Amino acid sequence: MADEQFSADQGISDDGQPQVGMIAQYVKDLSFENPNAPHVYQWQGQPRIDVQFNIGAQPVGDDVHEVALKVDVSAIAADKTAFQVELVYAGLFGIRNVPEEQIQPFLLAEAPRLLFPFARRVLADAIRDGNFPPLLLEPIDFATLYMQQSQDAQASLATTEPAGEA
Repeated sequence: MADEQFSADQGISDDGQPQVGMIAQYVKDLSFENPNAPHVYQWQGQPRIDVQFNIGAQPVGDDVHEVALKVDVSAIAADKTAFQVELVYAGLFGIRNVPEEQIQPFLLAEAPRLLFPFARRVLADAIRDGNFPPLLLEPIDFATLYMQQSQDAQASLATTEPAGEA
């Protein structure tokens, strides 16, 4: 499979209409650490859970982009790590005849929304397989997050002074 070329052509005709499709989805990286086993199973109380998300997108071919949803979860109890999980869940998306200004919003808002339920399941299964109760993440509104980050970026650009001659 490493020598195969990904293509957005999978049964789609190029009739000039905007077309978007998921070509594949996969676990790109998964790490589960349980550094205090077996003692962690005797600890009392609920751990403090910290969840961090990061979304990246990059072109991997003509009309094909990879979107990677990175999720880092750490559970801390009694100032010690109960478990830590790092997951990078990715998908390949074919995008054809879509205006350039609409590609980034799709890649950073809609594509992660499509990938999230599958990443959520992989994460819950990994934590359960570590002998902890599965972590069921709440749905995330990636479109709203994208809009907020875009507005924040525009606001920070507006407040920076333009570079000029001194």
